[in-house]
Amino acid sequence: MIRVGINGLGRIGRAILRVNSLKKFFDVVVINDINPDIDNIAYTLNYDTLYGRIDKPFFSNGDCLINSDNQCIKIFNKSHIADVDWQKYNIDYVIDASGVLDNVTHARDLISNSGIKRVFVTHSPENVDFTMVLGANEELFNSQEHKIISTSICDATALGPVLNIINNSLGIKDGYITTLHPWLNYQNLMDGPSSSWSVPGEIYHHYALGRSVDGNMIPKPTSAVHATCKVVEGISEKNIGSFSYRTPTAIVGSADITLNLRTKTSRKYVIDLFKNFEESQSIKIIHNNIEPLVSLDFIRSEFSAIVDHRWTDVICSNVLKVVLWYDNEWGYSSRVVDQVNFVGKKDNL
Repeated sequence: MIRVGINGLGRIGRAILRVNSLKKFFDVVVINDINPDIDNIAYTLNYDTLYGRIDKPFFSNGDCLINSDNQCIKIFNKSHIADVDWQKYNIDYVIDASGVLDNVTHARDLISNSGIKRVFVTHSPENVDFTMVLGANEELFNSQEHKIISTSICDATALGPVLNIINNSLGIKDGYITTLHPWLNYQNLMDGPSSSWSVPGEIYHHYALGRSVDGNMIPKPTSAVHATCKVVEGISEKNIGSFSYRTPTAIVGSADITLNLRTKTSRKYVIDLFKNFEESQSIKIIHNNIEPLVSLDFIRSEFSAIVDHRWTDVICSNVLKVVLWYDNEWGYSSRVVDQVNFVGKKDNL
């Protein structure tokens, strides 16, 4: 089985560990996190305000985190990814879930000097070998060349397959996307500066992000389309505009998409297009919804995107409206786990 190390046990790192404890696609052997309290690490895994108690709890034993199979996961508290002796524990892949951009540079050294086969990065930096979104571009993965793999971001994980399906069948001329994204833990309960996690010590120049998450909808730029254009051929930021609201909610994102199509179509054709994809898919990428649901009804959904066909509409035969939902933590982390499994099969692990 694939031997994995996780660097960074924040919201996404913990979700990846939780998802894999259910799927069991790989063995997590080592975890590196800046939290020095292993009892607290176990506590944050076992009890979660959004996802509830874990069925089979973790517990600490010395410098180990013990999982449900009574296996020891070695815990380190190093500041940098390169300071961990991954090689000592025969790690095949490292998942860098820290969000720190500097670790991508160190990841290159890990592969060159430490025997690590690949590093998966849970955001969308520029200096990686390949950005992968399942359902959009996994067929372009090259096992010989792509050693540092970006697993992209939650928005692109949802948008990528949807835009890919539409573009392949109907052609996208141009359009606009508005995302509604729940708050993130670098934001503030009370007004103040918002500090970056990706570049520690840096204050976001978009000052509105520092305003209180409680009760505010915060308009902001988004990297969603920039990340999506990396994985969907035939579209670019020149013809797809974007904008975002950071919402006063804890979980589940949404995207409001309006597209001008190159081919005339109908609402029924679009709905059938997505239903056919769902019926034929081997990974939980697309789910189609027609029920009168709200955001929290989609919590803990494994799907990359839930297409809400209550709002699917076509105007003048070529203007398409689509609305998506996605659990920005659980759905995204489920795809990270699936990506590791996908690449592991290519590597015969």
